[in-house]
Amino acid sequence: MRYVFPRDPRRRAFVPRLSRRGGRLLIAAPFALIAVATVVDVLSPPDVHLGPFLVAAPAVTASFAGPRMTAFVGAVAVLAQSVVAVARTSLTDLNHTYQIIALVLISVIVTFFAYLRERDESTVMRLRFIAHAAQSVVLRPLPDSAGPLRIASVYLAAEEEAQMGGDLYAAARTASGTRFLIGDARGKGLDAISEASLVLGAFRVTANRVQELPELVGHLEAGVGSAEEGAVSMTGMGPDADAIAEMADEGFVTVLVLDIPDHEPVVRLVNCGHPLPLLLREGRVIPLGTDDASPPLGLSDVLTPDLTVETFPFDVGDVLLLYTDGVIEARDDSRAFYPLQERLTEWAGDDPPTLLSRLRADLQAYVGGHLGDDAAFVALERLESKSRASSRE
Repeated sequence: MRYVFPRDPRRRAFVPRLSRRGGRLLIAAPFALIAVATVVDVLSPPDVHLGPFLVAAPAVTASFAGPRMTAFVGAVAVLAQSVVAVARTSLTDLNHTYQIIALVLISVIVTFFAYLRERDESTVMRLRFIAHAAQSVVLRPLPDSAGPLRIASVYLAAEEEAQMGGDLYAAARTASGTRFLIGDARGKGLDAISEASLVLGAFRVTANRVQELPELVGHLEAGVGSAEEGAVSMTGMGPDADAIAEMADEGFVTVLVLDIPDHEPVVRLVNCGHPLPLLLREGRVIPLGTDDASPPLGLSDVLTPDLTVETFPFDVGDVLLLYTDGVIEARDDSRAFYPLQERLTEWAGDDPPTLLSRLRADLQAYVGGHLGDDAAFVALERLESKSRASSRE
């Protein structure tokens, strides 16, 4: 995946504003203001002066356009004020002379402010490109399929303009099937990306190398633990280092690790403090697992982990939904939690892409467009593998 930066970031920052609905009306508004103020000023009695209203034209333009457009509007306003001066008295009239001088100075000032705003926008634009590229490397998109599985995923970051927060998911192919990881690092937004990246890195390195799920979870725990040890070693090195170490000491990551064989209609999972996955089968929504899960990653020094591998049926036509607590802890205006299982009952027959599309739209509408925490969900559907189909024939 390549990311192409715009050749002229100032133009790139300005174009989206003009391409919106009503953009042409924004451009026309300052000129309409100049025309109206000029005509009315010329036709007004001698003791009435509307020239100062022309100052509003370049000032308003600077709020949405670039320095060139702002300067052009300012020049048109100065020309209009000159026309008014000639029509009413003369250019050498003291009152109109001062109005023209003031209009020129204000136009120059607002043009400079428009330049600063556009320069800052181009910098922010570049930073967004870089952040998006970095976040896409950390949280790689899941494939559309893996073996007999159809896959769909959605990530909703709580922080505006972010592509990734503390939630995470990943997939890895093994010799006999596909392994999945979904998790939630403590906190949200940029504060949790570091821990999420450590867990994702450990999963990608070891997911297809170890045989048993508990061993894989042990590697994930070691990844989180190494970060905490590094943070602890920073204590005593200054107030900033102490703050980082304190934050790391309090960090933990809830994860759900799954192993889905290609030729066996089951799913095996280890749950470390994560919300239970939901199985959609024949119009029913079935939680998989028990509430007595293992402790989250990063708390092994406080709680003794008791990793249990649970096995559940997962046959052709079944859909498995993995999600983070940002989904079930989302609240509406009345502070009621999002009724995930109730909503899924209505969409139990949908394929993964359609299911997540409806779930995403419904969740965002439920919270009024703003999530209080990052939210991620992954839908997996088992299709009939080619080997099983050919054996039936």
